Amino acid sequence: QMQLVESGGGLVEPGGSLRLSCAASGISVSANAMNWYRQSPGKQREWLASINSGGFARYADSVKGRFTISRDNAENTLYLQMNSLKPEDTAVYLCRWGPALWGQGTQVTVSS
Repeated sequence: QMQLVESGGGLVEPGGSLRLSCAASGISVSANAMNWYRQSPGKQREWLASINSGGFARYADSVKGRFTISRDNAENTLYLQMNSLKPEDTAVYLCRWGPALWGQGTQVTVSS
């Protein structure tokens, strides 16, 4: 069964850091492009970062310089390191493998 499971979300103060994980099963994280998105209430789903099968990463302007996407092929896991978090980063964060396989999301709340 192909599945993605996100984890690592939580409550963090502004300026803090979190590392999100997206554990894959039934697929290989290195076999296809993978992406991170986020979804806030009342807003469109926002693309944040991608990493292709060759390891090339791209970022949305809103997170460039603060977030880093990476993957561990041995652990079959995608990561999103998030630094200098802001209240506006509060959202459900989701990973996607290829064009259509999504995880269920993990909640990130940035608040003092």
